[in-house]
Amino acid sequence: MNYRFTSFYTNGLFVLTDFNCASLEERLDTRMYYKIIWAKETDISLEIDGYTQTLKQNQIIFCTPVNNITIKPFTRGVVSFIFNREFYCIRDHDAEVSCNGLLFFGSSNSPIITLDEKEQESFNLLYLILKEEFETKDQIQGEMLLVLLKRLLIKATRLIKGNLIQPLIKNEQLDLIRQFNLLVEMHFKTKHRVTDYAVLLERSPKTLSNVFSKYNAKTPLKVISERICLEAQRLLLFSKKSVTDIGFELGFTDVSHFSKFFKKHYQQTPAAYRISSQGKN
Repeated sequence: MNYRFTSFYTNGLFVLTDFNCASLEERLDTRMYYKIIWAKETDISLEIDGYTQTLKQNQIIFCTPVNNITIKPFTRGVVSFIFNREFYCIRDHDAEVSCNGLLFFGSSNSPIITLDEKEQESFNLLYLILKEEFETKDQIQGEMLLVLLKRLLIKATRLIKGNLIQPLIKNEQLDLIRQFNLLVEMHFKTKHRVTDYAVLLERSPKTLSNVFSKYNAKTPLKVISERICLEAQRLLLFSKKSVTDIGFELGFTDVSHFSKFFKKHYQQTPAAYRISSQGKN
């Protein structure tokens, strides 16, 4: 199955696909797209940014254009919704679905939702309607597909909010978390301290820590560190830049500080990590 909608006027692209015919990489350049991957019928294994991720049946993972995804050809039981910014820009239309910073951000741990029996029926119905709409070629097809994508994102956002440590967290606190995640995505290469983001948000570091304790097990500092680590991994795995250049790009003024930071999180130096990762491929 491979449905594809392209807008001639905007270059917008929306794809609904399984992997019974070819790999994701053979379908399109996934570095440019948001990817929503649903283990619809069975557990699946995929690689995200060089690391193996097991997705249990009826789990859905949300990945941004910066996430490098690898799924083996002919993997069965998986469905993927793929779209580019031209079809639907998460950032520009955040007020419509409020998913930016919750479903989509550059964390090394891409958000996952688990569908219960009721939600399985609801998402499966939405999936069938999407298939039907992809098969309907008329002037309003693009608008209908966009409406259905928004519905999917809204439903997923509601579910991820329900998975919070304290589901009744106030909206203004949840917005603060989203804003923090988005600011980290924008500034992680130059701002490494929680204090830097507290200033931008006009909050105290303690306030941020207290709010995050209600959201999940991560501290604000861990969110920042994971984002830096993720970019370091990508550059080490998918670029030919030197360790020194990568350290400078990520805001470290001394390569030894970068190596120390990286080793703290991965128990090996950046150079050793690159060598060991290449040996696995």
